[in-house]
Amino acid sequence: MQYTTTPYQQKQFINEEGLCVTPLTSHLNNAMLLESYRAMVMIRTFDQRVVALQRTGQMGTYASCLGQEAIGAGIGLALGAEDVFLPYYRDQATQYLRGVPLEQQMQYWGGNEWGNHFTGVAAQDFPNCVPIATQVTHAAGVASAIKIRGEKRCALVTCGDGATSRGDFYEAMNLAGVWQLPMIMVVNNNQWAISVPRQIQTGATTIAQKAVAAGIEGFQVDGNDVCAVYDAVHYAVKKAHCGKGSTLIEAVSYRLGDHTTADDATRYRSHEEVNEAWKREPIKRLQTCLHQKGLWSENQEQALLSECKQEVEQSVQAYLKHEEQPVSDLFDYLFEETPSHLVTQKEHVLKKWSMLGGK
Repeated sequence: MQYTTTPYQQKQFINEEGLCVTPLTSHLNNAMLLESYRAMVMIRTFDQRVVALQRTGQMGTYASCLGQEAIGAGIGLALGAEDVFLPYYRDQATQYLRGVPLEQQMQYWGGNEWGNHFTGVAAQDFPNCVPIATQVTHAAGVASAIKIRGEKRCALVTCGDGATSRGDFYEAMNLAGVWQLPMIMVVNNNQWAISVPRQIQTGATTIAQKAVAAGIEGFQVDGNDVCAVYDAVHYAVKKAHCGKGSTLIEAVSYRLGDHTTADDATRYRSHEEVNEAWKREPIKRLQTCLHQKGLWSENQEQALLSECKQEVEQSVQAYLKHEEQPVSDLFDYLFEETPSHLVTQKEHVLKKWSMLGGK
């Protein structure tokens, strides 16, 4: 069982012009294409609305997933209900497809940790991870437990290209290789680790080839092509379920927005580079493909846009009705017995908060 013989050649099914350049396999059927498109449009609508909320002071700092929709949708559709997902902070589409409501995602980005209290399929998933690459070591732990129990499941973890420079990434990948863990690492290579470009983060020609050192399979796919992402994850999941070990998937994309709403990418990126990247963006590409296959029309497009806008707006109104969480939550729930120095800090913060008129 092997996906490709080289980690250097990027796999693609639908090119930048929306043309099928590789025959679609049986699992890349019309239903999958249409479901992918709906999820991607929904998440872009959500993303734009959340950024607007942040700009008007109604949301905390937010990490936009603009341009990353194909990666999230491909993972969300290919990952099984029995598998464990360990996200980083740009996985809104995957979480949506695993049943995490948009309102709950807004709760998280609004500073309410109940947004990480998942139910349904996602109940076994991990919360959003903000520290860089620590979630990869968590995934190795989860995959170890799955293997020890002899379960037919896997752990899939995501991270950005910058995370692959961290020790946590290499340590977890080495463990995945030597123990043949049912673990999948999907690297969202969006070319920028905040303001640091991909070419000065690592000397490796591709991130996928880092898998070679760990003795696991690694390959690169076009991260703006939802079919390429879905196909790769589908393969890796089946492989993990069969006890054939780990896979590293490098999904090459581009971060079309700022790193977060606290960032200003115009300080370090040229307009020409961003404009060129827009020509490869994932949603327009899939839309063109659907039109060419006779699966989509302008009427369907308008109906979908209206549906997405309505669902997102209902979620926004529900989110805005949530009460602010008590400031004491910053200190509670971390330890079974709160250490004395944190008790002192808590008393100080609550007193100051009260003086400022907080409740």
